[in-house]
Amino acid sequence: MLCDQCKERDAVVHLTQIVNAEVTQLHLCEKCAAAKGIETTVSMPKHPLGDFLHAVQQQTSPSYGDQSRCAYCGTSLRDFRASGRLGCAQCYTAFEGALRELLRRVHGAARHRGREVETPVVAVVAGSELDALRVALQQAVVAEEFELAAKLRDQIRALE
Repeated sequence: MLCDQCKERDAVVHLTQIVNAEVTQLHLCEKCAAAKGIETTVSMPKHPLGDFLHAVQQQTSPSYGDQSRCAYCGTSLRDFRASGRLGCAQCYTAFEGALRELLRRVHGAARHRGREVETPVVAVVAGSELDALRVALQQAVVAEEFELAAKLRDQIRALE
């Protein structure tokens, strides 16, 4: 059976799609399947991330050469650029300089800053009032003023 897309090579990938009870079959050769991003056992599809990483790495300084490898798994920077994946957790340490440069170019900084969270003023006031009531409750218990302690306990529960 020939490939439905190029009509030149034998189809080795057979896709069946069912949409609204309508069955559509697509027969593709390895090359056309890889071009559509379908992984086969023989060919690996192109990763847009890998192309991007390759372009960025070409712009970086030559101090992070392709010959450097992870001592634990043997992955090289060339392997990382081709697949967009590191081989193991130790790769982060082995390629730290190259990864920092890559993060700086992609995100504008090599260090994660995160979002700044503003604490509402109301919560701070309520928290300080709650703390004051708890201190007053402790003093009332020590002074054995149990009626006052019960009122303070109820106020604390209402605020919580």
